[in-house]
Order: sequence, then structure tokens, then C-alpha cells
Amino acid sequence: MATHSLNLSGVLTETKRIINAHSRHFLALSVIFLLPLSFSLIVYPSISISPSSLSHYHQTLFFFSSPDLNIPPINKSDLIPPILYALFVLLLSLCATSSVTYSTFHGFYGRPVKFISSIKSVLFSLFPLISTLIITQAILGFIVFAFSCLAALVFQSISLLGFQIDYHNSFYFIILALIIAVLIYLQVEFSLSSVIVVVESQWGFAPLRRSSYLVKGMKRVAFSMIMLFGMLIGFLGMLCSSLVPDNRLDYAFILQTVVYTGFMTIVMLYSVAANAVLFMYCKALRGELAFEIAEEFAQEYVSLPFDDGKVPHVVYVV
Repeated sequence: MATHSLNLSGVLTETKRIINAHSRHFLALSVIFLLPLSFSLIVYPSISISPSSLSHYHQTLFFFSSPDLNIPPINKSDLIPPILYALFVLLLSLCATSSVTYSTFHGFYGRPVKFISSIKSVLFSLFPLISTLIITQAILGFIVFAFSCLAALVFQSISLLGFQIDYHNSFYFIILALIIAVLIYLQVEFSLSSVIVVVESQWGFAPLRRSSYLVKGMKRVAFSMIMLFGMLIGFLGMLCSSLVPDNRLDYAFILQTVVYTGFMTIVMLYSVAANAVLFMYCKALRGELAFEIAEEFAQEYVSLPFDDGKVPHVVYVV
């Protein structure tokens, strides 16, 4: 039986094993959820180009063009496409998270992974994921608001004491760095919340507390995963931002779109699956995994000898 240590390499190796063992299953989920999501993230910046002021904002954001000082007011109708697009991205992201997490969880135990069951998990987990996401974003937003108010209060107090403040010095950078550090810390603390919603059928504040408990002792691995996949997706996003700088549609654009879409789909698949594997490793560190494996054998679950790549395995703690 395979053995893996509780580190980033072990998480990625186990993730690869599960995906390879059920390659056609994860390919189907990727085509349904992740491929359209990746394609939209790449193509939307280019198709949003139009004479409207909102599209000018998109050009400035994605193509780093110089801003126009004579920008007309934004019409309410111009806000409808980006809002619909944001809802589309959110829905596909949650569906992909639910289905891939469910499949990875069962693949970790060597259970049969069924496509219909993975799709059904979306129906049961969608609204709990939305509610948990709203609470998480509310907490993060409150943190940013609190830090901003505290910084403004400190600066105002310093001014009242008669000190001169140079607003072009490092104070803004320090405040921004503190906010980013706190947000990353909370992201690590809550990194397992989506897996807990899908696997343990919890929602609201419960997955956040549970995630904070499980991730203790594995925060370095969780942080490394966030940085790794975050940088990969960010790098692909930067490459995609310059796909159509001259507003032309040619074969080079089509080829780049296909390549970038494929890479982004793979990165997103591994990101979601690795998070589910990290959840299992955290449970192993807490001694919960051995109990669940014992339950599997108590139910007389049989792994066939020719079922290569799908047999249960051992995780050891170093």
C-alpha cells in the first residue's frame, strides 16, 4: 500500500493519484464545469471591448492601457453584463467545487466514484456553499473595514497632536501589508471550509470553526497550496490579459485561447482536488482518519486486486 507524508509534496502526489485513477470521471466534471469557467475567464476581457465607458474600464484593467480623462458616466445598462458574468462565474465555481470535492473524497478511500452521485452533490451543497461564502466574505470585509477605520483614526490622532504626516511615505504600504497579511491568515484558517460543507454537510459558521481546528499543524502546507495555485492562476491571468491587445481575432488568438484554457482548467482541477486531499490529511493528523478507515472495513468494503490505483492506502505522520 502506498504511503504519503503530511506535506505539500504528499498532498500533490495523492491528488495526482486520485485524478489519474478516475481520469475519465474528472475529465467529464472538468468539461462540464471547469472548462466553461476557464474559457470565460480568458475570453470575457476581450469580448467586453466596446465604445462604452465600462468597456474602457475593462481595457484599462486587463490591457493596461492609458486611462482616458474624458470618460462618460456609466449607464446602468452597462452594469448588467458584468453582473451576469460574475453570477455565472460564481455558479460554475461552486458547482465545480462541490462535484470535484465529493469525487476526490470518495476516491481517497478507494470507493467507486460515480458521475451521477457527483452531480447530485451539487444540488445538496450549492446553497450551503453560498451561505458559507457570504459569511466568509462578510468576515473578510469587516476586517478590511476595521483596519481602514483604525488607520484613519491613528492618522487623525497624529494630526491632532501637531505632527506632520507625509502621505506619500511607507505608512500606506504598512497598513496595506497588514491587511493583506491578515486576509491571507484568515484564508489559511478557512481554507477547508468548502470541503467541510460538501463532505460533512455543515454550513454557516460551523465549517469555519471546523476548518480552523483541522488546519492547525498543517498551516504551512495550506499556505503553500494557496500561494502555489494562486500564483499559477495569476500568472495565467496575466498572460491572458494581453491576448487581444489590438482587437483582432486571428488563428494565434484561437491557439492561445485553447492552450491557456486547457492549462487553467488543469490548475483549477488540481486546486480543488488538492484542497480535499489536504482535508483528509488534516483529519489524519487529528487521528480522525484511522477511525473512518476502521468503519470502512467494518462495513466489509472490498477492494478488488485488479482495481489498480483505487485501493485504500496509508497516510503516516512525521
